[in-house]
Amino acid sequence: MKYSALTTLDKTPRRRFLSGVFAATAAAVSLPLARLRAEPVPQQGGGDWMSEVKGSHRCFFDSPQHKNGFPLLHMLNYLNTYSAALGAKPGEVGAVGAFYGLGSGASIAMAFDDAMWAKYGLGEYLGLKDASGRPYTRNVFHSPTEADGHLFSQGMGGPELAMFGGAIVAAGIKNLQSMGAKFLLCNNALGAWTFELEARGKGAQAAILKDLTGHLLPGVTIVPAMVIAIEQAQGAGFAYNKQ
Repeated sequence: MKYSALTTLDKTPRRRFLSGVFAATAAAVSLPLARLRAEPVPQQGGGDWMSEVKGSHRCFFDSPQHKNGFPLLHMLNYLNTYSAALGAKPGEVGAVGAFYGLGSGASIAMAFDDAMWAKYGLGEYLGLKDASGRPYTRNVFHSPTEADGHLFSQGMGGPELAMFGGAIVAAGIKNLQSMGAKFLLCNNALGAWTFELEARGKGAQAAILKDLTGHLLPGVTIVPAMVIAIEQAQGAGFAYNKQ
C-alpha cells in the first residue's frame, strides 16, 4: 500500500501534537467571541449607514484612540476646509468617525452620553480632567465648551493656546454631525469593553452592555465590526484617513 507524504505525517506524534494545539487554540479563541455575541445588540451590518453620509467627497476617519479629541479636530478641518476654501455647499461633503478599541486610550467611550460618563467614571478611566483638575463626569467630546480647550493643548504636548477654546467647541461631536459627520460604534469592541469594565469592578457584564447600548449619543450607529465598516466604506468610494 502506498502512502502520501501527508498521510505519513499525520501518523507521527508531532502531527498529532500540533493538531491538538491548533484545536485547543481555536476553541479558546471561539469561546470568548461567542460570549461577546451572546446578547444581541441592534446594529447595521449591511452598510445602510452609508446612506446617511452625503456628498461626492466622503472620508472615513479611522480613529481607535481618542487622542484628546484630535481625530475630531481633523474631521472638522476636512469638513470646514472644503466649505471655506473650496466652496463646497451643504450636503456635498461627508465624514465618518469610528469609536472602538480597548484600554484607557481607546475612543470607544466617546460614543456614550453624560449619564454613562458619570456612572462608570469614564473621565477618570480615560485620564481626562477639566480645567479645575477633576476627572470629567460628562462626555466632553459631545458638546465641549471653550473651557475644555486645554485638552487639545495637552494632546499636542505643548503650551495652552487660546485658539483651542473655539476649536474644541467647533470639533464637538454634536456640531460635526450638523456639518455632515456620521459616527459608528464597533459591536465587537463594545462587547469586549464591557468585560473590561466588569474586570475593573464596574458591575456585571450583561448589565453594563444593556446600560451602554441604551445610552448611545444621538446619531451613533452600532456596526458588527469596524474592520468590516472600513472595508464597506472603501468599496463604496470613501477616502480613508488613519488617525
